[in-house]
Amino acid sequence: ALTRIRAAHDLIERIRRPDIWITLRPRADAEADARDIDTRVAAGEQLPLAGRTFAVKGNIDVKGLPTTAGCPSYAYDPPVDAPAVARLKAAGAVVLGSTNMDQFATGLVGTRSPYGAVHSAHHPDRISGGSSSGSAVAVALGVADLALGTDTAGSGRVPAAFNGIVGLK
Repeated sequence: ALTRIRAAHDLIERIRRPDIWITLRPRADAEADARDIDTRVAAGEQLPLAGRTFAVKGNIDVKGLPTTAGCPSYAYDPPVDAPAVARLKAAGAVVLGSTNMDQFATGLVGTRSPYGAVHSAHHPDRISGGSSSGSAVAVALGVADLALGTDTAGSGRVPAAFNGIVGLK
């Protein structure tokens, strides 16, 4: 797990795509989670997603990260993880951060965010599509193994298609 987390953070530093993230977890925190996972696996615990990285759309609660829904004045600190986040963590996946999105998930272009527009993974001069844009681009660039988004009128599937990955509703 630790090797994968380090590789993900090295890639984040190398590609320099701050448009993907609202809040990126500190590298040290992600590495601490990875060390814990490695210890648990070495002790024989079955963690099917051990060391996989994931990103979480900014309107889904991750304990320790502000939930903003793409609106700074809406931000709050959730007391617990959303159920989907908790299940991924329980399976051994490590959260990298919360991803940029069209504010309040109202858009299909990925440009309606006070945190800036999310650009296409492979064509930075083009839109990324959809309100789950940061999540899609994080996966398309190989930073995250998977990502959580939401799908209001295709806002999860559209950015997936625009960035050459699969999005499930």
